[in-house]
Amino acid sequence: MADPEPQKVIKLVPENLLKKRKAYQAIKATQAKLALQEKRKVQKGKPLKFKRLEEFLKDSRRAHRDEVRLKRLALRPQPALPPAKNSLVFVIRIKMIKGVSSKVMRVIHMFRLRKIFSGTFIRVSKTSMNMLKTIEPYVAWGFPNLKSVRELILKRGQAKIGKKRVPLTDNTLIEEHLGKHGIICLEDLIHEIYSVGKNFRVASHFLLPFRLSVARHASRDRAGLMKEIGEPGPRAEDINRIIRQLN
Repeated sequence: MADPEPQKVIKLVPENLLKKRKAYQAIKATQAKLALQEKRKVQKGKPLKFKRLEEFLKDSRRAHRDEVRLKRLALRPQPALPPAKNSLVFVIRIKMIKGVSSKVMRVIHMFRLRKIFSGTFIRVSKTSMNMLKTIEPYVAWGFPNLKSVRELILKRGQAKIGKKRVPLTDNTLIEEHLGKHGIICLEDLIHEIYSVGKNFRVASHFLLPFRLSVARHASRDRAGLMKEIGEPGPRAEDINRIIRQLN
């Protein structure tokens, strides 16, 4: 005959100890919730990234090359201005600017080219040509024709209204913000930009930098440049081909 199994004895826990455990668990849950909220705040802001020593060296070399290039550029004679018929320039940033010198970064921000493959219209002047020389290794620029200006504004023209990017699909929007300058429709805006009129500065700053598109699997060279676009620098009339390719 099998021996009867011993009965399990359930140990009783004092009520005050149970209350302490419950309070301790509540504190731990609150601490975990606060830690998760802090982690999300960091991720929403500037995420923490580990940077290798090789990246520091690469950035310092790039900044040093910029400084040497700019010193040599200062010793050269000033570039001649293009003919009067070429009074409008379209600039496209085609290269990464990580680790560049502060002077180059300042010009990039003045031209509003914070993102790669973004472009803006610029009036030709002695100052602007010198600034283009400063950022020449990172941008492609040239003289757009009327067709390129029209296609860019009609397809990718956007303005910042409040804190939103608004496409230019309604002439009433243009008249509301530029009507006091005599610009009441898209055709007036296109004409003002292409002819570089007296209100060019207002019209160009009304337009946000153009976000151009690049094929996801576009072939690139060892320096990371697209083979179809080619090397950075002045392109003269060939900028129209690049605009059609990226627009």
